[in-house]
Amino acid sequence: MLVLLIVASCTKEEDSWTNTQTNTSTSTTTESNDDNSTTTNTGDDVINGVSSDGDVTSFSIAFNKNAISESLTVDGSDDDFIENTSFDKTITITFSTSGNASVSGDDAGIVSISGNDVVATNNSEQVIKYVLTGETTDGYFKLYSTKKQAIVLNGVKITNPDGAAINNQSKKRTFVVLNDGTKNYLTDGTSYADAADDEDMKGCLFSEGQLIFSGSGYLEVDANCKAGIRSDDYVRTLPKTNIYVDASSGNGIRGNEAVIVTGGVINVNVSGTADKGISTDGEARFDGGRTTIITSGGYEYDSDDSDYTACSGVKADSLITINDGELNIKSTGTGGKGLNCDKQININNGVVRIITTGTRQKDSKGSVSPKGIKADGNITFSGGQTQVRLEGTGDGTEAIESKSEIKVKAGTVECYSYDDAINSAGELTIDGGYVYARSYNNDGIDSNKNLYINSGVVIAEGSREPECGIDAAEQYKAYINGGTVIAVGGGFQAIDASSKQASIAVSVSLDTTIGVLNGSTAILGYTTPKDNSGTSLMISSPSFQNGSAYTLRTGCSIEDGTSFYNLTTGCTIGSGSQSVDVTASTSISSSMGGGGGPGGGGGPGGFGPGGW
Repeated sequence: MLVLLIVASCTKEEDSWTNTQTNTSTSTTTESNDDNSTTTNTGDDVINGVSSDGDVTSFSIAFNKNAISESLTVDGSDDDFIENTSFDKTITITFSTSGNASVSGDDAGIVSISGNDVVATNNSEQVIKYVLTGETTDGYFKLYSTKKQAIVLNGVKITNPDGAAINNQSKKRTFVVLNDGTKNYLTDGTSYADAADDEDMKGCLFSEGQLIFSGSGYLEVDANCKAGIRSDDYVRTLPKTNIYVDASSGNGIRGNEAVIVTGGVINVNVSGTADKGISTDGEARFDGGRTTIITSGGYEYDSDDSDYTACSGVKADSLITINDGELNIKSTGTGGKGLNCDKQININNGVVRIITTGTRQKDSKGSVSPKGIKADGNITFSGGQTQVRLEGTGDGTEAIESKSEIKVKAGTVECYSYDDAINSAGELTIDGGYVYARSYNNDGIDSNKNLYINSGVVIAEGSREPECGIDAAEQYKAYINGGTVIAVGGGFQAIDASSKQASIAVSVSLDTTIGVLNGSTAILGYTTPKDNSGTSLMISSPSFQNGSAYTLRTGCSIEDGTSFYNLTTGCTIGSGSQSVDVTASTSISSSMGGGGGPGGGGGPGGFGPGGW
């Protein structure tokens, strides 16, 4: 029998589509001469080395304060390693709940004490190590110094109801050492009455200079007024550190110049309106460790930007770089974001998991939408595993969005959202890796300029008509030059004839298993989505030759092989209920799927439930 495809051009204008039928055919389909053998020979396995657990819809994020196994290699040329610094003196300060704090090792009168308010002033040439121990419910440690220093937390518990627990006014490098086996607690007040008019006090643990955390002890920061940990320079954590920050009215960790996670266990809980888990005007860089950030605050109007703003797990003005380690972010507030950068985001390795559950806010004053990963500049994936799930609804609720270009070079990128799963204002290029993009109300992958798929494994699942699995803007083109590509949705995106790899396009029911064969050799198996999708299916494979016919078999079993979501390669395909031969072409015309409305086939170009 002949399978007919109704072909339509899809024009997108201001987020709406206009569909007009033409008489152009996308590919030739005829009744198959397939012998419907019980099994077929195993074809090539193009899914190998994938790091995904294969379910972006179900992973969870929660705080985990358990230590991780890490090694610390001291870089002799890096001044951020305390091992490269010699100290001239150690001063120990012991806080007390029953009297005044006490000091030992201070033969030069550097430390002054009033109750448990402790101030150290070092105007000498000595490099000093301050060891803090004991407990106070009404005190603080304040430091003035023209030299670098170390603050060693040795089982200390400081609560300052009137300001910061530790206030470092030194602009020099400060090592914060969490002594092995100790638990340390810092708590500030709900107001900062202790703040001097001519001095900054911007967080529970504040420093004018660099803050470098090391040691395998534990630090808990309870911030009630401003940031949890704040440096007017940069903040860096080294391997084996273990830090938990709970900020109810400010950012969790902020370094004006940078925040660098070289290692350690970092947990940040932020509940204030529009506050950020980790924030910097410069670069946020993750080189190792395990970082978990949960934000739950709402949104607010920003009069400077004349628009709404909301929480972000990580917010950087310049650059976000992920080289290794594990980064987990969950946002539950309206318009909340995971990674949010004014310039570029580069994910080179490591594991990134992001969940947002908030919805969009829009009124006459402005709007704010949830985003998993959002950058005004380029977003580049060069390795690692990235999983992003958006559970909220509303236009603009997108898993990955760049106001410039998106490039996938390697690694695994898995995303699920209400609006476009991946959206690029500029060109979108996939040169390798594994991509799964599922939108249940819009396009799976949407490029507002040219779209190039040159290699890799790509599964793009869009919503019902008129949305597509992959979509390029009307005045631009989509090219498939390599890779294994599955695109399913309400319509087909036209594939330019200059593409180097052939594709096939058919209409098929939802929740249908399809086997693709070249004679008796299995190429791949795929099961279409169960719901919230269309019936237009496009497949491209390195095994396809332009002008050659391939058999599509439905109602078949897919055995063995390697799977990435509902795509399986290197598999064996069992006998099926129906087969059709389809001719592959480097040119696919835009087309609306022929299914008989949401839920399956039955209309022109499709068969009823259980078949095409």
